[in-house]
Amino acid sequence: MGYPSVFPTGTILYDKEKAWNGYTIFPSGRGALLLDMNGNEVQRWAGLGGFPNKILPGGYVMGTTGTRSGKYAYQDQIDLVQVDWEGKIVWKFRNTELIADPGMEEPEYQARQHHDYQREGSSVGYYYPGGEPRTDGGNTLILTHENVYNHKISDKRLIDDKIIEVDWEGNILWSWRASDHFEEMGFDEAAKNVLFRNPGLHEEAGGDWLHINSMSTLGENKWYDAGDERFHPDNIIFDARNANILGIISKATGEVVWRLGPDFNESEATRKLGWIIGQHHLHMIPKGLPGEGDLLVFDNGGEGGYGNPNPGAVTGVNHARRDYSRVLQFNPVTLEITWQYTPLEAGFLLFTDASKFYSSYISSAQRLPNGNTLITEGSDGRILEVTPEHEIVWEWISPYYTHNETGPRNNMIYRAYRYPYSYVPQEPVPVEVPIPKMENTTFRVANAGAFGAKKVIDVEGTLPYYQDVALCVATDDEEDVSKREKVFTSVFEPVSSLADWNDKVLKVRDKPVLVLFGAERCVHCKALHPVLEEALKEEFSDNFHVRFVNVDENKDIAEGCHVEGIPVVAVYRAGKELQRFNGERAYDDVCDFLDQALV
Repeated sequence: MGYPSVFPTGTILYDKEKAWNGYTIFPSGRGALLLDMNGNEVQRWAGLGGFPNKILPGGYVMGTTGTRSGKYAYQDQIDLVQVDWEGKIVWKFRNTELIADPGMEEPEYQARQHHDYQREGSSVGYYYPGGEPRTDGGNTLILTHENVYNHKISDKRLIDDKIIEVDWEGNILWSWRASDHFEEMGFDEAAKNVLFRNPGLHEEAGGDWLHINSMSTLGENKWYDAGDERFHPDNIIFDARNANILGIISKATGEVVWRLGPDFNESEATRKLGWIIGQHHLHMIPKGLPGEGDLLVFDNGGEGGYGNPNPGAVTGVNHARRDYSRVLQFNPVTLEITWQYTPLEAGFLLFTDASKFYSSYISSAQRLPNGNTLITEGSDGRILEVTPEHEIVWEWISPYYTHNETGPRNNMIYRAYRYPYSYVPQEPVPVEVPIPKMENTTFRVANAGAFGAKKVIDVEGTLPYYQDVALCVATDDEEDVSKREKVFTSVFEPVSSLADWNDKVLKVRDKPVLVLFGAERCVHCKALHPVLEEALKEEFSDNFHVRFVNVDENKDIAEGCHVEGIPVVAVYRAGKELQRFNGERAYDDVCDFLDQALV
């Protein structure tokens, strides 16, 4: 996909009536950042990292004060802390392991936390009715690292994923280590062969063979209530992005009691679900939220998994690939998809534009109490809230970029969470101001030329553009055409038959009738439409009746009005055509045309 060098940042769209209003928090690279719905930066805890950041009731924030450095480290945080509204540390954990890396002045205990943690009281770390994390006690589930050797997996040093449960005083009460359950992960012989040779090596740090990036308890759910022991509320759900594995661990036995992947061709149900690749933030939607009991995951795409070599993965590492992302909600028993947000739902064609919804790493999805979903499209610093009908009702783009001398410049967001205003009693409830969607075709920076040609010349005998012409080998078979967003519906009343034409155009006497002849397939129609709409709203409100004739569906009307190419804009008064123009027009030219029609 193409990527513009300049684009708006901050909140760029906000429908306050359809959004679930609250505070959003995420790690900005300059500290934990708290936003209101209009994008006002309410507070930033400078230097407080987050892998991720989460809010607790009372204005508390969880995060980390630093990252382990050096060639023996890989994504290890030195601690996990809880700070109050003023930034004072009120709880700290760093007792996982005594670290004595070469070059350290003194050995020190560190947490080695990475990617996720959950405080007792909330199964998922975000808001849901009845789920409130403890702030002054309780246990904390923490995802950590431990270096091991396991020759069933590889002869190389491994960066193993370890889940621990600690109490308020920092005592480790329970632990689970992934490498102890290698045979339960479902790797075939080809995958095992690749893993043995290269278990995701990061030089001296070791092999990040699974890369678990999320874990949470299941919490109360309908599956366990119905008698399925796999879904015990205390059991822990996780996903491993490097291996394309999603799983559930029995808290009581440590066994993997439910698993999806790494081979998504193993059954008809998994083939229908499709390959989940490089995924993040797998969790069960908590009881009390729309979709409760289903699993929600950000299916990144990109690359992941181990298997037979192919042209895209000559060693068999990262053998599965896809260049777009999906947010999936699915039934954990039948694997049926119950909701999704993919490039198709975002309004793009898979073959040509699927990468316009794509984050190959990090990212997340949170179910909100009104049924909307908060999506972090992390790689390009975008957070969006979409309705169950896939309408974007809030969108924010990060202006916080990394600034280092040697690395790439990016505005990535690891994971964002939305919380109710009540979680931050220190602040008054913000004043919410809607931000309407900008019309991208007419949006211009200072000194840039206006939209529309200064002069448009009609060329006799030309045929209209058809959408498929520009798609090369892509076809409409790759999407559900019936689900395409209709463009000409905002201020234009459709004319759907000759009888309609007679009633809505020819018989109208109180004021002129403006008719746009066009089609959803027509590029020039879509270019003219926002210009014409803006002129009608801003300069000529209530001066015209406004109609739209889809020439593909009303060929008899088009032929009767001698419409041969599109778009055509015509004005009628008392059943007679006054004037018309063909093709695109600049804003000023459209206004001149409308002025003349009123004379």
